[in-house]
Amino acid sequence: MGALEKAKLGMIDDKGNEVGQSFKVMFNPKELSFTKSNTWNPAKSPKADSPALDFGGGNGMSLKIQLYFDTYGPEKPPTVTDLTDGIHKLMIVDPSTKNKKNQKGRPPYVRFHWGHVVFDGVIASFGQRLTLFTPEGVPVRAVVDLTLTQYKDDLVYKPQNPTSAGAGGERVWTVQAGDTLPWIAFKEYNNATAWRPIADANGLNNLRTLRPGSKLVIPNA
Repeated sequence: MGALEKAKLGMIDDKGNEVGQSFKVMFNPKELSFTKSNTWNPAKSPKADSPALDFGGGNGMSLKIQLYFDTYGPEKPPTVTDLTDGIHKLMIVDPSTKNKKNQKGRPPYVRFHWGHVVFDGVIASFGQRLTLFTPEGVPVRAVVDLTLTQYKDDLVYKPQNPTSAGAGGERVWTVQAGDTLPWIAFKEYNNATAWRPIADANGLNNLRTLRPGSKLVIPNA
């Protein structure tokens, strides 16, 4: 089985060239949701029950993604926002885009790249939920909801089915009390002896102890 490809998000310039360092996600998303809409305006026809529609233009395609982050583990784990702040900064005005005359700028264009999916756009919305804290109040687990909108109407490569075989299609399992690797393998692969790929994908050395609440990458069988 080949190495699992990680989705990444990074800045691009006006010509679509990647600039700076790309941000690799911690866990690949479970699914990708694409939406596109057109505007149709009813023509003024007071005598018609169903007036004709005039095309008012198309809207950019949107991509919705949910990402998971987890820094829990060490005695003094780093705050999870150290990771998520990198995404939040992609919504801040990029100084290099400022117009010399009016000093107006914009946030950077970004590219989401995962397997066969390449989506160029801007981050239209960013939402973050902090779901786990240490006794000292340090946030160590977060869920980030992103909406990206195309800045030009390009076709997106047909996305892979995130639950089908192929690189980039792994899933995430949240460990419950009493879970074991053989049990997880049975539930995911219908084969309790197929636990080794899960252990390898998550760097697990102690196979008997799984921490409730932790998240495991489940590679394709």
